[in-house]
Amino acid sequence: MLDLSADLLFARLSSIDALTATGSWNSVRHTSPGIASRSFHTSPATFRVQAGKYKPTQYKTKALTYEQANYPHTIGIRKSWNAWNTSNLLESNTRDQAYEQTIWDTFIRKFIYGTWHNMFVSEIIIKRRHNMIHVAGVVQQTVPVRKMYFLIGYTEEFLGYLLKSPVKMEIQSVPDKKDMIFTYI
Repeated sequence: MLDLSADLLFARLSSIDALTATGSWNSVRHTSPGIASRSFHTSPATFRVQAGKYKPTQYKTKALTYEQANYPHTIGIRKSWNAWNTSNLLESNTRDQAYEQTIWDTFIRKFIYGTWHNMFVSEIIIKRRHNMIHVAGVVQQTVPVRKMYFLIGYTEEFLGYLLKSPVKMEIQSVPDKKDMIFTYI
């Protein structure tokens, strides 16, 4: 058995208690030969809402678009939703398949981000109007106009074939990504 003096043992334990009492350690674990493991955990209560809010920089160098500059609680007041789905309304025939349309919206976004690689400078907006699906967004003018028309036709035809409903692409273009900057934080 390890022989430790009572004074040394008391000094080690009191230093640990002093550190945990001041809050300088969030979690203290002390294991020494002959001393049992102790742990004391502290964590502050967090009631702050951080989702969808961007942290400001010191010199306001972080650029935000209009979509990013508005907080999530202003959806429906200052800006609109990114997906319009009216299938879950009362007396709708497809009310039970609302989850499928959410999955299809995710597929549409991933397909468009893959097909239009690094060209979209805004969020992709998906609107379902009657039987037609409208996909809108802002792209950067990095390819010739002929190729952009090809991408629009290819995307409309391919998604229309997969989704079994007509798809319409509503694309706007900007010459530079900096034209989409709304504010700096």
